[in-house]
Amino acid sequence: MAKTLFKSSEKSNFILNMTEEKYSKLASRGLAAAMIMAPLFTLAPEIYASEVQSKASYAFTAGGLVCGGVIAMILAIIGIIKKYISKWNIFPVCAMAAMVLWGVASLVNGVVLNISFYGYPERGEGLLAIIFYFCFFTSAASLKRETAIKTVIDGIVGVGILNSVISLIQVFTGKLSHYTNALEDKINAASGLATSPLFLAMVLTLSLTAALIGFMTFESKTRRTVFVCSSLLFSFVMMFTYSLIGFCGLATAVIISEIAALKLKAPKKRLVCLPASIAAAGAAIALVFCGVIGNISSYRLYDGRILWWCDSYMRASASGNYDSEWVDIDNTLDVYSYLNSRTLDIIGKNALVGTGPEQLAFALINLNADVDPNMSIEEFMSDEVNKGTFDKVYNEYLYTAATRGIPSLIALVFTLIGVAVIGVKAVRRRNTAEAFTVFSVVIAGMLIFLIGCSSVTFAPVFWTVAGAACANVEEVKAKKNEKKTSSK
Repeated sequence: MAKTLFKSSEKSNFILNMTEEKYSKLASRGLAAAMIMAPLFTLAPEIYASEVQSKASYAFTAGGLVCGGVIAMILAIIGIIKKYISKWNIFPVCAMAAMVLWGVASLVNGVVLNISFYGYPERGEGLLAIIFYFCFFTSAASLKRETAIKTVIDGIVGVGILNSVISLIQVFTGKLSHYTNALEDKINAASGLATSPLFLAMVLTLSLTAALIGFMTFESKTRRTVFVCSSLLFSFVMMFTYSLIGFCGLATAVIISEIAALKLKAPKKRLVCLPASIAAAGAAIALVFCGVIGNISSYRLYDGRILWWCDSYMRASASGNYDSEWVDIDNTLDVYSYLNSRTLDIIGKNALVGTGPEQLAFALINLNADVDPNMSIEEFMSDEVNKGTFDKVYNEYLYTAATRGIPSLIALVFTLIGVAVIGVKAVRRRNTAEAFTVFSVVIAGMLIFLIGCSSVTFAPVFWTVAGAACANVEEVKAKKNEKKTSSK
């Protein structure tokens, strides 16, 4: 007999009567849709900026995160009510919950409470975003079926495809982009719908890892065809981010995918996708050397110009322009070393609660400058008096400690360690392509966090796959029982 509350109808108590299979089907499809919301909503500002040749508000992107986050929040509540979070994965869920709770202390300490909660106007990663990421993680951790994990993997590849299609338009036409020029060089950099080429490279690292392993290990011919074509597309586009993250992401995806294929004993002929992906990346670089793209005829990294001048200063107005006296903007190692060094200084001064979510630049601003009190926050941050400030450090672990305190960093590390440990157990217990894939993707994400930072387009994908990696999937046991029964 179906359960009801307070003698209400069975239909109104659908959550109580929802089976594990129905929840997993609903949640996996909901998460796949939620992951793609922020990129989809980014189309509006990109099209507007391209048509009127002016700045556009990325509040639409934040709105996409809200829509996806609300879906994830509903799914997370259902998962918790149904007690799908168990002893198996309670540790990482509680660790991430602690990170969210400590974010409240960081929020109160922030200079501008509105930014602490909602995030900087062109970034959108305040405490509210972190709460949504927790919901993505918890919803995915509540999944109970292998088919649901497969749907999540399809969603990850789908996010990559959407971003890559837009990227091709940006690379070959220069439209729908804020990254056509990097100072005097016309490079037509790809940012997709990730708002930055560096964020795009991070997203494609996850999508490429999923596509490569999926092609080598999945049985469906249709899925394998989509995955191999996608992997070539992702590798090609990643090179047009002109970033260290793009190269490291490609290498990480290829190495992890090869290890996964060997562990799962994938057919050797399917390993051809690995050199093919490297060849696709080489073809992209060759096009640049041929003078086909922009006004450049040689390939090099533009990390400094992209992250500081194009994104933080020009697009987001979240920081001042770079200061050539302190950093060589064309020296990638110098740029990252400078950002890391200054951030460590900030951590030393704000170790407990940080600067406040999304307020790293506020610890660097010139407090003694004589400025117009009627300036907007964007005008003030990009004013000449704040030259040399930056709002992002491309190391998520340092960025978390700097903006939300060392306790938040500890909670983040415990969350990821918990995911990794449970992911290993899940791989050993289930020994399926799906388990290997999500575990491999989340490891790729953890590594890329060393040279990248969170964004509203990357984080939903990462935290969804992190949750999926530690989900207590039970379908495999049922299949084994069925085989035993049939053999008898």
